[in-house]
Amino acid sequence: MAALLGAAGPSVAAAPGASGLGDTYFPLAGNGGYHVKHYDLTLRYDTDARHLDGTAVLTARATHELSSFDLDLQGLTVTGVTVDRESADVRRSGQELVVTPRRALDKDQEFQVRVDYNGTPQPLIDQDGSQDGWIHTDDGAFVAGQPQGSMTWFPANNHPLDKSSYDFTITVPEGRTAVANGVLLGQNTADGRTTFRWRQSEPMAAYLATASVGKFEVERYTTGDGIQVYNAVDPREAKASASVLKKLPSVLEWESKLFGPYPYRAAGSIVDHAPHVGYALESQSRPVYDSAPDLATFVHEIAHQWFGDSVAITSWKDIWLNEGFASYAEWLYDEQHGGDTAQEIFDELYASPEDDDLWDIPPGDPGSGDNLFEDPVYDRGAMTLHELRKAVGDHAFFRILRAWPTQHRDGHGTTEEFVRLAEKESGKDLKSLFHTWLYTKGKPGASL
Repeated sequence: MAALLGAAGPSVAAAPGASGLGDTYFPLAGNGGYHVKHYDLTLRYDTDARHLDGTAVLTARATHELSSFDLDLQGLTVTGVTVDRESADVRRSGQELVVTPRRALDKDQEFQVRVDYNGTPQPLIDQDGSQDGWIHTDDGAFVAGQPQGSMTWFPANNHPLDKSSYDFTITVPEGRTAVANGVLLGQNTADGRTTFRWRQSEPMAAYLATASVGKFEVERYTTGDGIQVYNAVDPREAKASASVLKKLPSVLEWESKLFGPYPYRAAGSIVDHAPHVGYALESQSRPVYDSAPDLATFVHEIAHQWFGDSVAITSWKDIWLNEGFASYAEWLYDEQHGGDTAQEIFDELYASPEDDDLWDIPPGDPGSGDNLFEDPVYDRGAMTLHELRKAVGDHAFFRILRAWPTQHRDGHGTTEEFVRLAEKESGKDLKSLFHTWLYTKGKPGASL
């Protein structure tokens, strides 16, 4: 698509936005030069043909004078792009959709870009061999975007650094349910199709967006704290998941006491029947599970609503801030509900021999995208927190655990910021502890 002849060219001062945000592991993830304030996604999905028609309207703010900017979009056919309702020039470059508006965008200018697109979404094969993005199932789609898969179904500034609000309008064949993030605003059926409208008001990273589709049994209720719960369960998983899903209000209450008030107006679960997927994901406000979750997984994904969702990382190398914290939440839940103590869980892991995989990768910098979801990130990340707990005592530790998501609510955090918080709250120098447990290969000493 070419710009109209005679269109004004960009000013001399304007410059293209960067094709990535400089992430060490995913250099092309996200885009420079603008911040997306809001996504309005209108999707129509044919489950038989596996065909998606989409319109994405992004409301954004330029962070410097822009002659062009990129969006992340993998595959799919783009049929039209406008910027502030004027036709824009567009070209594809790998995962980058390069958009050149008819006139340069001023610094701090708010603008809207509309992208019309269609095709059969294909999941990404991640560096660790797993799939993410729009993953086809026998009755719809399991949609889970960590770390990069969101760009398989909508154009995005696809990095945790850029958080936005979302509206979803999703039309699917009658008899199917489309489940996204946040609050269900309404649904209606006409001419053999049902349209669902969802709104995620609180800021969300693109990888946490979902639009999962299937033949689901739906349960809706409001907790005593006013949280709107929406559970969507594949009938094949309903019996196996029922006892765990019933614990949602009590798990939310327990975690809120530890970590501070629940960050969102909505909660719930999407329990799909997708045995080829092999994982669950903490989609914001409504985790998605590939099968009936056990209680430990359930506690883990809900803990992510604080650690990873509300408080996002700024770089994928810091993923221990998500996974180590959610894993330690599992330990604490066991400890406080009649199971093993956190110390007993720590001791069992620490008994692993020195050549065990647990000690191969430092969780504070796993080395590459290949290793984001390896055991050390989860288990040794949790062990780091337990070492912190032993070093500062329970009173200071639980104060730190609550202060972190409270002070960074709806924002971001780094490992360096967490270390500073822990030192401030405890009055101790903890740099050696964190260096040993987060950044040193091999089995650390038992006490520091």
